[in-house]
Amino acid sequence: MELRPRHRQPFSGFTEEEIEKMENELKQSGEQDFDQHFCKKLAGVFSHSKDRAGKPIVKWTEVQTWLQNRQKSCLSKCNSAEANRKLPDVTEECALKEENQRFHMPEDSFPGKKVPDLSDLQFEARSSVDGAWYDVDTFTSHRFLESGEPEVLVRYVGFGPEEDEWINVRKSVRERSVALENKECIKVRVGDSALCFQEGKDNARYVEARILEIQKKFHDIRGCRCLFVIQYDHDNTQEIVHLRRLCFRPSILGRLSQI
Repeated sequence: MELRPRHRQPFSGFTEEEIEKMENELKQSGEQDFDQHFCKKLAGVFSHSKDRAGKPIVKWTEVQTWLQNRQKSCLSKCNSAEANRKLPDVTEECALKEENQRFHMPEDSFPGKKVPDLSDLQFEARSSVDGAWYDVDTFTSHRFLESGEPEVLVRYVGFGPEEDEWINVRKSVRERSVALENKECIKVRVGDSALCFQEGKDNARYVEARILEIQKKFHDIRGCRCLFVIQYDHDNTQEIVHLRRLCFRPSILGRLSQI
């Protein structure tokens, strides 16, 4: 299933080849400063690359910001004892490996069962900036607070490193919600939690909501025409929406066999 669209203000972004190039520059440079001349030269190389055809040109300030942030992050990891300590077996793990990054869920999430391999799963995280949920691209680092709470540094799909955010694992990271097919509207029940696409004057985002009422309608060539009365969690306002604006927790998919 394709990733649902994100409507937050887009970042021009770097291609995989550009990121690899900057990573190599970091390895060769050590702790040197990346001045304007160097960054302008590198930005020029990127902007004239065939891989950037149809994409915005790269500004030298974007290159400098990315290099400086990554350099600081690397130095912080090297100097931090927290980054090197082993993760406890009894809490959520976020073991980030350079060659094979994998997100580990706590064993108590699967009582009496073997913890499954989650390397192929997709995740979403709730941003503390606007309270909305965004698809996770990469867990780039992890740490433990003094309280013992685990946090991960999240990079969101479609955003650059300057948008990276520390997120509480227990409260704001979960398996990615999914959109339902038209015929799957029968799975939705009153009281279900959902992510609803809410579009305002200044932003558009996926936020938590609850299904209050379902108005069954005949489907037509356009697909499901059922109406769902939802109430947003953050402000308790209500709205009537179609199925295409809703995403649900993966557990709802298991209801098909019960219907």
